[in-house]
This record gives sequence, structure tokens and C-alpha cells, in this order.
Amino acid sequence: MSTKAELRRQMLAARKQLLPAEVQRRSAALAAQFFAAFPVAEWSWLHTFLPIPQQHEPDTWLIIRRVWQQLPGLRVAVPVVQADGVSLQHYHLDEATELTPNRWGIPEPAGQALPPGTWQPDAVLIPLLAFDEQGQRVGYGKGFYDRFLAQHPQALRIGLSLEPPVPRIADVWPGDVPLHACVTPGRVWRFGLPAAGGQ
Repeated sequence: MSTKAELRRQMLAARKQLLPAEVQRRSAALAAQFFAAFPVAEWSWLHTFLPIPQQHEPDTWLIIRRVWQQLPGLRVAVPVVQADGVSLQHYHLDEATELTPNRWGIPEPAGQALPPGTWQPDAVLIPLLAFDEQGQRVGYGKGFYDRFLAQHPQALRIGLSLEPPVPRIADVWPGDVPLHACVTPGRVWRFGLPAAGGQ
């Protein structure tokens, strides 16, 4: 077993070794797995992160653009880290949304955030550095998604990973919110989907 800190170092180093073309190849395979595995057309809101290219994150734009092109009834929401450094606000993202990179290179939408209580994500695509065969994940260590997911227990929690799982993360704690599933380029890992979610 490895700790989160160990896995964070290992996976960040491994990602740096990936060529951009390999990131795109794996991201395209991951997107195909996602659309094949989940009833995306039945959802009203899909929440997703926007990728940081220099971090070699999965390219979620491949999913977003396909939703825009093929599923006009499905709205996309994206998060923005607030100035307090611990909370997120969420914005509706469509083809007309203006984006400006923040200090971390993450594109952020302009305009007004979605008021709490006016929307509910059917599924949340979650960034991660590693995940294990029990559905636990290693993020960047800030806890943004654990707090957000705890507020939306009905949402399907789907990790996106360019790499397969590790056997087990050693230092899981009670505040960690586990995944319902994780999509990789090769397959979809499932960890107990809620009654109304998944396929």
C-alpha cells in the first residue's frame, strides 16, 4: 500500500513523462468509455473540471464538446476556486462562455455563478492523481471535491484517470468521499453505483 503523499509524487512525475499526443490518445479513449458506460442522455446537469494542459490532465473538452454537439438538453457546469482557497463556485458553461486562465492556468468562465439550490448535478467528473481498487482517490490535497460531493450526495461520482488503479491507498480517512466509478482509457471501474445512477 502507498500513502496519498507517495502516490501524489509518483503520479505527478509519471504524468510529466507523457507526451501531449499520448495524453490526447488516452483522453479520446477515456471519453469513448465514458459515453459508452453511462446514460448521459438522461441527465440534466453534468459537472466537470476543465483540464490544466501543463499538468497533463485528462482532456475533458472532448466530453464537453460532444455534449454540446449531440446532447443539447444536457447542461454543463464547471467549478471555480474562490479567493478563500477552500471553496468552489459553479458556472454554466456553454459555447458562448468566455474563459480566462487563472493564476494556475485553469480556464475560468466569466459571468454569474449558479445560485445554490437552482441546479443539481446528475454526475460529477472528478479530477484525480490516483485511485485504488476500492474506489478511493488521491487528489491534489485541497479537499475541494470532498466538500462539494458531500453537499450533493445524489450525484454520480465518476473519476477520470489516464492510469489504472493502484491496489489500495493506505491513509484513507472518514472525510474522503469515495467514487462510484472511475473511467480509464481501457475500462470503467465500478465501486457500487447508487440506485438511480449508472447503467
